[in-house]
Amino acid sequence: MNRLSNVLAAALLAGAVSLTAAESPAPKKKGPAPVKGEVSGGLPPDARRLALGDAAPEFKLLGIDGRQHTLADYKAAKLLMVVFLSNHCPYSHAAETRLIPLAQEFKSKGLEVVAINPNSPDGIRIDELGYSKYNDSYEEMKLYAKDAGFTFPYLYDGDHQVAAKAYGCLATPHVFLFDQERKLRYVGRVDDSRFEDLKSVTSHDARNAVVELLAGKPVTTAKTIVMGCSTKWNSKRDDVAKADEKWKAEPVALDLIDAAGVAALAKNSSNRLRLINVWATWCAPCVAEFPELVSLSRRVGNRDFEMVTISMDDAKMQPQVKRFLEQQHAVPSARLKKLLAAEGRGALNYLYTGASSDALVQALDPEWPGPLPHTILVAPGGKVVFRHNGAVDPEVLKRKVIELLGPYYTPEEKR
Repeated sequence: MNRLSNVLAAALLAGAVSLTAAESPAPKKKGPAPVKGEVSGGLPPDARRLALGDAAPEFKLLGIDGRQHTLADYKAAKLLMVVFLSNHCPYSHAAETRLIPLAQEFKSKGLEVVAINPNSPDGIRIDELGYSKYNDSYEEMKLYAKDAGFTFPYLYDGDHQVAAKAYGCLATPHVFLFDQERKLRYVGRVDDSRFEDLKSVTSHDARNAVVELLAGKPVTTAKTIVMGCSTKWNSKRDDVAKADEKWKAEPVALDLIDAAGVAALAKNSSNRLRLINVWATWCAPCVAEFPELVSLSRRVGNRDFEMVTISMDDAKMQPQVKRFLEQQHAVPSARLKKLLAAEGRGALNYLYTGASSDALVQALDPEWPGPLPHTILVAPGGKVVFRHNGAVDPEVLKRKVIELLGPYYTPEEKR
């Protein structure tokens, strides 16, 4: 099966989405004016906001092709679209499905598209990466652009964010369209949809601006709101550290479970993708892979996903098992805790009490050959969509989970 994104609904990444309106720059002495309607994100004090008619700021940035790119490299183009995109943002992912064909359609007519990743990898919380296999590092930009099929340059600005500040990048995606004299003629979104489905688009704003400018006409709608994932500024690294500390302070719950309880988990009556990992403290591969499982759980913690762990330790080892789980910070996200409470559930970590291993195998996964660790992914309704016996490759598992959850928001998802 390709993806469960139409089944597995997901909430927006906590604190990741910004709904903003582009504004003219404020007087220099006072700094940038506040942005109307701004929910999150915003600009640092040393950033500016380009006004319509402003000249395109210079830049010198490293592209994924390994060379430095400057504004002058694109002086021959009739129109230049500087668009800020990112590896991790589902709004950006959706917009790119329209942006790539737009760039191809109008390239022969004089449009040059240059994409810039404004984000600092140090400013992104792990739970803001739940819609992508990649973070926003330069090296992973190469992988993401290849997967996405980028046909235009993709430049990295994450270390110093000079271009992001010069252009006033509020979020990804954020479009700046310049005429042949490199004066700003359109600023805002790619279009009005946050979804992948082209039918969900009702206003092709960036495309309309390109068509009008190439026809020698003024842009009818020259400014639109900017909808997407807020720019991850270097200054947010303290927030990332605070989020990590808050996670580590969360209490860990551990319950006992028998074969009947395991069978109920395997049926997965929830609407979430469920990862079930069977392990033990005496199992070296189990202990070695556990941190990566927790990291994955945190990464997709704001999506419809849950990780269940089942320890095969002796019941008298319960204190040691809980201590290990506490050391690993194996706790659900705040969002998932609320959902579990509404369902009358508490712990996602269990200690198996049955004497028979056969009963556990039959209850969980009859195809499990027996050794530890054993990991399965169970779709809503109980179908096992992935299984692995032995230590699982964390990259393979991450890719599978993202594939099943999908890289885009869908109309079914809750805001």
